Amino acid sequence: MQSFLEEVITEIRQNNDTLEDFAFILPSKRAGTFLRNTLAKTYGSTIFAPEIYSIETFVEQLSGLTYATNTQQLFILYQAYLAVTGGEKDSFYSFSKWGQVVLQDFNEVDRYLVDPKAIFSSLSDIQELLHWSAEAIKTQLMEDHLKFWNNLEPLYQHFNAALLEQQLGHQGLVYREAFNNLSAYLQVNSNKKYVFIGFNALNTAETHIIQEILAQQHADIYWDIDPYFIQDPMHDAGYFIRKHQKEWKYLQQNALKGVKETFNTAKEIDVIGVPKNVSQAKYVGYLLATIHKEKPAALQRTAVVLGDETILNPIINAIPSEIEGVNITMGYPLYKAPVASLFSQLFELHLHKTNRGWYYIKVLNFLSHSYIQQLLTVEKENTALNITNAIHQYNWIYIDLEKTLPFQKEKSGKALESLFFATTDVTMFIGKCLEIINHLKIIFQERSYALGLEYLYRFYTLFNQLQHLTEQYPYIQDLNTLYSLYKELLAAETLDFQGEPLQGLQIMGMLESRNLDFETVILTSVNEGILPSGKSNNSFIPYDVKKAYGLPTHKEKDAVYTYHFYRLLQRAKRVYIIYNTASDVLQGGEKSRLIHQLLTDKPMATTITHSIASPKVQPTLKSLISVSKNSDLIARIAALATNGFSPTSLSTYIRNPIDFYTKYILRIADASVVEERIAPNTFGSVIHDTLEELYLPFIGSTLSEKKLQETYSQIKPTVTKHFSALYMETSALQGKNLIAFEVVARYVENFIRSEITLVKNHEIKILGLEQSMQLTLAIPELPFPVVLKGKIDRVDELDGVIRVIDYKTGAVAPQDVSIKDWADLITNYDKSKAFQLLCYSLLFQDHTPKPEFTAGIISFKSLSKGLFPFKEGRNSLITEDMRTSFFTLLKQLILEICNPNLPFIEKEV
Repeated sequence: MQSFLEEVITEIRQNNDTLEDFAFILPSKRAGTFLRNTLAKTYGSTIFAPEIYSIETFVEQLSGLTYATNTQQLFILYQAYLAVTGGEKDSFYSFSKWGQVVLQDFNEVDRYLVDPKAIFSSLSDIQELLHWSAEAIKTQLMEDHLKFWNNLEPLYQHFNAALLEQQLGHQGLVYREAFNNLSAYLQVNSNKKYVFIGFNALNTAETHIIQEILAQQHADIYWDIDPYFIQDPMHDAGYFIRKHQKEWKYLQQNALKGVKETFNTAKEIDVIGVPKNVSQAKYVGYLLATIHKEKPAALQRTAVVLGDETILNPIINAIPSEIEGVNITMGYPLYKAPVASLFSQLFELHLHKTNRGWYYIKVLNFLSHSYIQQLLTVEKENTALNITNAIHQYNWIYIDLEKTLPFQKEKSGKALESLFFATTDVTMFIGKCLEIINHLKIIFQERSYALGLEYLYRFYTLFNQLQHLTEQYPYIQDLNTLYSLYKELLAAETLDFQGEPLQGLQIMGMLESRNLDFETVILTSVNEGILPSGKSNNSFIPYDVKKAYGLPTHKEKDAVYTYHFYRLLQRAKRVYIIYNTASDVLQGGEKSRLIHQLLTDKPMATTITHSIASPKVQPTLKSLISVSKNSDLIARIAALATNGFSPTSLSTYIRNPIDFYTKYILRIADASVVEERIAPNTFGSVIHDTLEELYLPFIGSTLSEKKLQETYSQIKPTVTKHFSALYMETSALQGKNLIAFEVVARYVENFIRSEITLVKNHEIKILGLEQSMQLTLAIPELPFPVVLKGKIDRVDELDGVIRVIDYKTGAVAPQDVSIKDWADLITNYDKSKAFQLLCYSLLFQDHTPKPEFTAGIISFKSLSKGLFPFKEGRNSLITEDMRTSFFTLLKQLILEICNPNLPFIEKEV
């Protein structure tokens, strides 16, 4: 296969012995690199090299200006805005949101050589008509809106004048100045021979410049297109070149050069639908591995072209390790570097700081960043972990500077000072960011982390640039503006890959493929909304006005994508077109219209294979976890038994033995969580502790209405006291937490009220509160002691009947504490409340032997229903026979737990 560039150079060589007076102009710098290589291969001997320019570089040379960066343009535009706008003005932060759109429109106006006065006058007139009203008086909002449109032309003039004064220009201004300077330039360079190669869509300035050079100089232009697209009047791939043929005098007198029939040559085209972007990347990896296995040399003439450049990272990870010599032209976006997320989190942390401090979730997320972990770990002392533990331990919802001061005394205190500080002054914030970079630099140098050091250098440059901008312009006065500018600068930065641009597998974006030809093309993300990108109106200029003044619309943009798509296919022999079938993305999983169009092209229809690919899914059957009991595990069970089984631990085993194993044998506790909203267990603990303190004076005495009424005044202070003990962040008692506090107080008040009602007709004597008890169980089958332990919330005597009472803040139903079949107690978790009551009964009987008594639950959600007693059938008294029956079942359960031959088997809960 002879590439387009090789065809052009071969033709030029036939007609020219030397190229020293030639200047080649191409659409991109990358095409220029390939052209140099083509020249070297074609001539094969030493020659004087021609000048080779990208169109942008050539136009810059013509204009005598230097391209201003987007950031420079934004600041200069803001200065112009302040100069031409009267009355109240937007802050730089507000301005930057719409200033980018204005920059884009000014750029378009100049690139297409539109009369600025005419177009801005039209825009202003349109707005006047839109806001026309029979009422003579306009509102202030209408006046301000119209003032904006009337100011566009003065703003444009002032902005361009400010740029020219500094010998700078935005792209459009550079093009307009190049057009204005063209005649003078050509007179000075009259001996040059210009060759334009591979152009398609041209703005008005480029069109006039190229036509003028073709008319005045010895010059040629070569078009990279197949006649098939030109001859079809409806095909968008030939839209611009057909338009040039009609409008250019040169092309009306001269035939198109470079046109060659290649599209209808033999090809194999596979159209493959793949779900999700990662699957696309993996499929690309599969294709590359197949090519490498079958024909490794073919990779030298293979290109992976990314329709959506954001999938570069998964594509890189999907390249098979055996493939060497990969060249990536796009650069790795710097905003995807780990350091970028660190500084983004730092900005977010300080931007959302309130007068109460930093919100704990943002602090925890920030401290968990891998680089912060490294930064705050010195000699195995992890300050980040220490702060995290303190947040959980003391239940800090908000962390202020004072809370971080004790940690600044640790070995990583200097680094911590760079992360948490009082002021949000812009200059100081940038200084702190530079401090963080220096701290990390030392760590990365010690660990020889070259890539990390490269990241840091780029961010060091970026923050120095921000520092320079804040010194040069007084507009960056708050952190929001700084963050907005930081994100804008970061988005434009890439980390360039090092590689051999002319050898090996090529990975590139669509625009980088201009003028380049490959035998095998793998094109990804060919979805509607990506290729082509669809309609977007990021402009203040309406569609009708754009059409009237010759500015590009979505129609021209679609034609550009269509040309690049078909141009990639022209000389290729093997093409893989991959699209995303997933319907949960913005593009809706719809394949591009370009695929539909390709399928309707008669010459191509017979060569296209359409298929849907999906990853192999191996069904995984969920198997229940089983843990065998070895000698070490039996020893742990024995230690637990000796220390004491609680009713809760035994209930956990009944529910799911694996949960019992992880929580009580392995002692894997639930993750510590900051209680931003009061947890149910804290809620219950406060009620228990409050009632214990309120009833403590009544132990051994009979309750009276007077005594109980005297406790009312103590309820809220006591609740507050125990809230403070269990819920450290008492300052956070607002919103739902304040409601929870009031609910606890109300529960206690209602409980006291129910007790007052009860003592009016009954005699109640308090015998014990929150009593911790334990009992050594007689189980001779086991070689170690087995202890049952628990805390009984309350023991009292009602009209001579002993009651063992357990408090519950949750809902309780009568069936929860009644049984028909005794076996349910150790097999059915629904009977866990009854099981616990019988455990407390054994403990109480051992501590205070009684022939008969009652055990039951008081539910704070159902205080009006009184005590829910344990029942067997209709019998609510716990007798000796009941205790004996229960002990038999309890012994059976414990023997099962301790049996070395019975593994812990998971239950489906």
